[in-house]
Amino acid sequence: MAFAVHDDSLKNNTTGFKHSGELQRVLANATTNPNGKFWSKLEAKPWIAFLFVGTCLVYCVRVTLPICVATMAEQFAWDKTQSGIVLGSFFWGYCLTQIIGGHISDRLGGDKILLLSATAWGSVITLTPLIVHWTSTPITFVTLSRFLMGLFQGAFYPSLSSLFSNKVRESDRAFTNSAVCTGSQVGTLIIGAFGSVLLDWYGWETVFYFSGLPSILWAYCMWKYFLNGEDQIISLESLGNSLMNSRDDKVAWRKLFKSAPVWGVIVAHVCISGTFFCLLSWMPTFFHDSFPESKGWVFNVVPWAVAVPFSLFGGILTDHLVKLGFDTAKVRKLMQVIAMGLSSIFTVLLSYSGSYYQSLMCISASLGLQTFSHSGVTVNVQDLAPSCAGALFGVMNTGGALFGVALVYFAGYLIETSGSWPSVFSLISIVNTFGLSIFVIFGQATRVDI
Repeated sequence: MAFAVHDDSLKNNTTGFKHSGELQRVLANATTNPNGKFWSKLEAKPWIAFLFVGTCLVYCVRVTLPICVATMAEQFAWDKTQSGIVLGSFFWGYCLTQIIGGHISDRLGGDKILLLSATAWGSVITLTPLIVHWTSTPITFVTLSRFLMGLFQGAFYPSLSSLFSNKVRESDRAFTNSAVCTGSQVGTLIIGAFGSVLLDWYGWETVFYFSGLPSILWAYCMWKYFLNGEDQIISLESLGNSLMNSRDDKVAWRKLFKSAPVWGVIVAHVCISGTFFCLLSWMPTFFHDSFPESKGWVFNVVPWAVAVPFSLFGGILTDHLVKLGFDTAKVRKLMQVIAMGLSSIFTVLLSYSGSYYQSLMCISASLGLQTFSHSGVTVNVQDLAPSCAGALFGVMNTGGALFGVALVYFAGYLIETSGSWPSVFSLISIVNTFGLSIFVIFGQATRVDI
C-alpha cells in the first residue's frame, strides 16, 4: 500500500472514486466539497460513522494490554514492577507525537495522518504476539511495542481536531466531535466484553489479533474509499517540509501564546484531562477497597455505558443552542460548567455514598457529565485557531497527559499516607474548579490565529 499527499490542491479537488454509485461519489467529494472547505450534511455522515469506528479501535487497541497483562505476567514471570513498566511505556510514546502529529496534520491534512497512524498501530499490535514468542526477551519487545503504540496513537486526536476545524461548520462541530469521541467509551466496552472472553477461551494472543486486524482493515478502507487509493502518497519530502515552520507560522504561534483565551482553553483541558485520568486510574481500587464483594465487570462497564448517551446529548444540545443564535463562547462555557462543575459535585458525593449502588450511580454520573467537555474546550480549540487546531490540541493533550500522571501519583500518595478517599475526591474537584474558573473568565470563541 502506498500513501501520498500532493501539495497540489487542485489535484486533490479533482480526485474521485473509480467505482460507480452514489456512495463513492459522496466519499470522493468528502475531502474537498464544492465550496472548497466544509463537508455538506451528506458528506459528513459517512465520515462521522467511519471516524467513530476508528475511535472505537483506538481504545480497543489501547486497552488490549491492560486486559492481558496479568495473564502475560504469569506466563513470562513478570513481577508487578515489570508489569508497571510495560503498561507505562505507552504514555511516554503518546506524549512525544501529540504536537508534531497535530502540526503535520495542519499542513498535510488530518485524514492523511489518521491513515498512517492507524496503519502503524494496527501493524504493531497484530505483530506483537508473533514476535513475543520468537524473541528470547518478551518483556523488552512488549515494552517497545507498547511505546510504539503510544507513539503512533499520539497523533490520532490532534489529527481529528485538525480535520474537524477545516471540514466541519462551527454549528455542527459539537455533535460531530461528540459522536466521534463517543467511540472511546464504546471501544472500551467492546474490548472489555469480548477481550475477556477471548482471553479465557483462546489465550491472550487472540485479544491482540481481535483489536489489531480490524485496525489494519479500517486503515485500508480509508485509503480505498475515502482517500481514493493509489493517488494518496505521503513522501518523506512532504513530511520534512511540513516540519519546517515558516516565519509566518512562528509569528502565529507567538500570537497564540500571548492570547488569554488560548491559555484559558489549555488550562481547562489540562485540568479535566488530568482529573479524568486520575479518576479512571483509581476507580477500580476504590470499589475494591470500599466494596470487596462487588463485581468488577459492573463498575468497569456501567459508567462507560452511561457516558455514551451523555456525550451524544451534549453535542446535540450544543449545536442546537448555537443554531438558535446563542453566543458560541457562552454555550462552550455552559458545556464546560456541566463537565467540570456539575461532575465534581458527584465526585465529592462519592465520599458520602453509603452503599455500592450509590457509589456506582455517582461515578457513572461524574464520568458521564465529563463527556460534555467534548462540546466545550475540545471544540473551542477549533473556534480559536482553525489553521493550527491540530498542533494546539497536541499541546493541550500533552499537558493533560503529563498532568494526569502526576495527579495519579499524588493521589496514590494521599491514599497511602492518609487512607482517605475523600481527600482524593476533593483534590479532583479543586483542580476542576480551578480549570473551570480560568475558562469561564478568559474563554472566547472568536479566531485568534489571524
